Amino acid sequence: MDTSPLITVGLPIALAIIMFGLGLSLTPADFRRVAKTPRAVTVALVLQVVVLPLVAFGLVKAFDIDPLLAVGVMLLAASPGGTTANLFSHLFRGDVALNVSLTAINSVLAAVTLPLITNFAIDHFGADGELGLQIDKVVQVIAIVLVPVGIGMLVRRRSEAFAARADRPVRVFSIAVLALVALGALFGERENLAGYAREVGLITGLFCLASLTIGYAGARLLRLDERQAIACSMEVGIHNTTVALTIALSVLDSTEVAIPAAVYSVLMYILATAFGFLITRRRAAATADAEQPQAR
Repeated sequence: MDTSPLITVGLPIALAIIMFGLGLSLTPADFRRVAKTPRAVTVALVLQVVVLPLVAFGLVKAFDIDPLLAVGVMLLAASPGGTTANLFSHLFRGDVALNVSLTAINSVLAAVTLPLITNFAIDHFGADGELGLQIDKVVQVIAIVLVPVGIGMLVRRRSEAFAARADRPVRVFSIAVLALVALGALFGERENLAGYAREVGLITGLFCLASLTIGYAGARLLRLDERQAIACSMEVGIHNTTVALTIALSVLDSTEVAIPAAVYSVLMYILATAFGFLITRRRAAATADAEQPQAR
């Protein structure tokens, strides 16, 4: 396991910068917007906060994987939606405003739900002898997730021009950090990589597909419109894996716990892109079928 300052100090700082960048993109209006679409927000949050951990738990039990990897999958499931979900939602014509609201609320909720779900997993899978998310570490999670968001929002309130200029560099930085940390976590465990791929490659792929499908199908079943369903799908399916990696490597001090998030961070881009093309193509075909009788 790599316990170098790059991991123990650099990664939390990098995450704080990423969350600060998220705050720069948010305004109080994003939270007030919830009042205008309470049903859509409630559906997405229930799917993400309640249903996804249950799905992850079911997959972990079904595959009977190593306890530390099981904790990693549950940590991944508890991580909030990432800002990349906004980009994917825009790409596939989802309701981006809904994504922004969900990302904001998820980032706040994660400060509470993430330690609860992770502690449950540590206890349930018998990893409490090797890991522990005690109260001081819970405070650390809140500090690196929530405080930078609040600071970013305050900076935006004082200078929207600065927030606008900083938005793109911070987004590029976020993607670069995610890629470096994911590759670093995988490289650090390169000797065990084939075994981990066999153990968590399939489960993380299934979890990603389940997340995207549940987000979309759940929204449609509960009668949200197509754009809202796409937004829910991307928000539920694309996790902020930098949060999971930071907690695994810096807070829990375990590379093995980080492996599911590292693998997921690669798979989610491929699977979310394929899923987005699938649902938009299906929608285009349905629209063409609906217009065909009129053309005649």
